[in-house]
Amino acid sequence: MDEVDAVVVGAGINGLVAAAELAKAGWAVALVEGNQDIGGFIATEERTLPGYLHDTYSSWHPLFVSGGAYASLGELLHRHGLEYRNTDGWVTASVADDGRVTLAHRDPVRTAEGFAYEADRDAYLDCLNRLGGAMGPIGGLLGAELRSPALLRHAAGLMRSGGRTGLEGWLRSVATSGRAWARERFRGDEVDHLYAPWLLHAGLSPDHASGGFMLPLFAATLHGFGLPVVAGGAGRFLDAFRSLFDALGVQVETGTMVDRVIVDGGRATGVAAGDRVIRARRAVLASVTPSALYGGLLPEGSVNPRLREEATRFRYGRAAMQIHVALSGPLGWRDERLNGIPLIHLADGSGSTGIACAEAEAGLLPGRPTVVVGQQHVLDPGRVPEGAAALWLQLQEMPFAPRGDAAGELDTSGGWTSELAEGYADRVLDRIARHAPDLRDKVLARDVITPVQLSARNPNAVGGDPYGGANELDQSYLWRPLPSSGRHATGVGGLWHIGASTHPGAGLGGGSGHMVATALTRPRRFTSR
Repeated sequence: MDEVDAVVVGAGINGLVAAAELAKAGWAVALVEGNQDIGGFIATEERTLPGYLHDTYSSWHPLFVSGGAYASLGELLHRHGLEYRNTDGWVTASVADDGRVTLAHRDPVRTAEGFAYEADRDAYLDCLNRLGGAMGPIGGLLGAELRSPALLRHAAGLMRSGGRTGLEGWLRSVATSGRAWARERFRGDEVDHLYAPWLLHAGLSPDHASGGFMLPLFAATLHGFGLPVVAGGAGRFLDAFRSLFDALGVQVETGTMVDRVIVDGGRATGVAAGDRVIRARRAVLASVTPSALYGGLLPEGSVNPRLREEATRFRYGRAAMQIHVALSGPLGWRDERLNGIPLIHLADGSGSTGIACAEAEAGLLPGRPTVVVGQQHVLDPGRVPEGAAALWLQLQEMPFAPRGDAAGELDTSGGWTSELAEGYADRVLDRIARHAPDLRDKVLARDVITPVQLSARNPNAVGGDPYGGANELDQSYLWRPLPSSGRHATGVGGLWHIGASTHPGAGLGGGSGHMVATALTRPRRFTSR
């Protein structure tokens, strides 16, 4: 029987951060993961051909380097081998079907210079300036328990930065869709074209509420932090954590599926994994979905029945799909400016992206999907053989169980068969080839990961949703993970809920893991028994 101060269940980004920060504070920590390796949706593999290193799932780290977890652990991780590659120039672009290209530079002024209307240039820079003036309290709200005095403190900060009108403006942006926000503020369509596809990376669509809050945040993050990728592949990020865990004495248990949280006298005292029991003197942190926590891991009678009932109604969002392509050489984009840009969206803005989201949510394969084209080799050439290139393609508008094809071309009756996956991959590559005509001649190999395979990789990706649950307004912020439990503390003493299903949501920021570890290690509030 093992005994530690804290057991962390799940070794995705939030579990990694929490385990490291607790151990850094002197706690004895066990990190328990059901898969054979740590990382969740972080991995680098030779998915296509030898010598081609593909970030199998996630890749870009702006949320991590801009967040509290990096402020706490970044220096240590760099000592243990973490390196980033980034750009100071053009960072992202959107390409419309008619070939129109909108670009974003790390410099906001250079970005705005590409807008057709002078008033839009001024409005864009003004939005960023207002956000910069309010970034302290906004960052505080995204990094704090909202059902706590912190909410009032940070709201007061927003009042000080912009008065009541400013505070109401931020609240209104949370209730506004990205499409409406851009339409209200800009005469031209450049901002919508450039940033509406980025809402997919938050699990939203252009017509979901809170898009009006997220769009300027995405813009400011890209300008401020770029699109860092880990040198040598995202797997090196895990190597740095492994080395750090060894130095801190974290007990890492992979291939160990936790069956239940042990609750004694209303308090979580450990976890059981088969016949194995790991006792926790001070805390159990579970990086799982509400469905798993309240519907399986906690014993009957240990929590309010209302929480169990709400967990059964927790909604999951659209599924996702990944395609990795090995190329004999860099693509010859029709617009040569795209050759050196790390991440490109193929979309017409809210128009095509909104339609594709609606089709996916109706169970249809989108006829014109928004294609996220990653060219990591632009930043990190060592990932591919000399002179070669690779594509990291992400599709975030997928149905988990397709009922049909919006284009009427593909047979979906058998679900995600290999034939359907390859057929859809052809559609995606054809969409790219319209803007890079030499694509087909340069493809050496490709690898397709379906929504079903994503779900099998990570139990938190229910229905192929990589964001741990739908991020619509009624299931975010104060109401994430559940309406009656919008906090990381649960109804069980010593049990904390972290992960993408909790505030501040999905992404590689490690926000919930950092938030809970910080709360637990405040000496005035928590002491060892």
